[in-house]
Amino acid sequence: MSTKLDIYTTKRRGRIVNFLFTSICFLATITCVLMLLVLIWNIIIQGKGWLSWDFIERLPSRFPQKAGIKTALYGSIWLISLIALFSVPLGVGAAVYLEEYASKSRWRKLIQLNISNLAGVPSIVYGILGLGLFVRALAFERSILSGALTLTLVVLPIIIMASQEALRAVPDSIRRSAYALGATRWQTVWYQVLPASLPGIMTGVILSLSRALGEAAPLLIVGAAAYVPFVPEKLSDEFTALPIQIFNWSARPQEDFHHLAAAGILVLLIVLVSMNAVAIFVRHKYGKKIRW
Repeated sequence: MSTKLDIYTTKRRGRIVNFLFTSICFLATITCVLMLLVLIWNIIIQGKGWLSWDFIERLPSRFPQKAGIKTALYGSIWLISLIALFSVPLGVGAAVYLEEYASKSRWRKLIQLNISNLAGVPSIVYGILGLGLFVRALAFERSILSGALTLTLVVLPIIIMASQEALRAVPDSIRRSAYALGATRWQTVWYQVLPASLPGIMTGVILSLSRALGEAAPLLIVGAAAYVPFVPEKLSDEFTALPIQIFNWSARPQEDFHHLAAAGILVLLIVLVSMNAVAIFVRHKYGKKIRW
């Protein structure tokens, strides 16, 4: 009798703990969502009257009514394009080597550990590294090339780790089946493993590029200018980017510039949400084609 009572008490206590834990998690989620909605709503209220096509096409100006975001938007497009060009081949190639070719040795564990640590390094540290390496040692000056290479360092460990996770998700039976049919390792990786892991790899790449688009600290260190009155046309040109332009407007005392900053944040949010939507679409579309 006492045993049944103990079991009943234990189950009841477990249900209470489960209810409390679920309630705490739910409240934490709701709090975060509400805070995010309040922030976004506040930004929309401040910036909706200033967001227009003219705002996107105009060059920066010291007069708020004439200021636009064209140079910052083009600078961000330049940066994202160059970062993708540099980081995707390097990151995916490194992940393929580590997962498919490198033997399980201490060196591999050491490299893997360092990549994991580099993914957690604050981005401003990469900015200091970019200033010393690209701006001064390699004499790229404070150009858009230096900014893109610095942000490539920021996202490269994340792309490597995301690509490795996508490659690990491919069942070994796929590889063994390919080897059993006489395929080489190259043919197995190129025709079987990479297509199967492509949704995960592309999702990681797009989310990493989204992070790079919102970074401001490394660009400030390598010398992104707050005021650039022209659209960059080559790699050696000075540049600015959306986060830098928003930071510059937010720091000014005039209230109109704060509205401009809110409008710039809306543009940045639209670009980021669009990129994340592409990641979700790619994962959903190509994920349905995979059958194992």
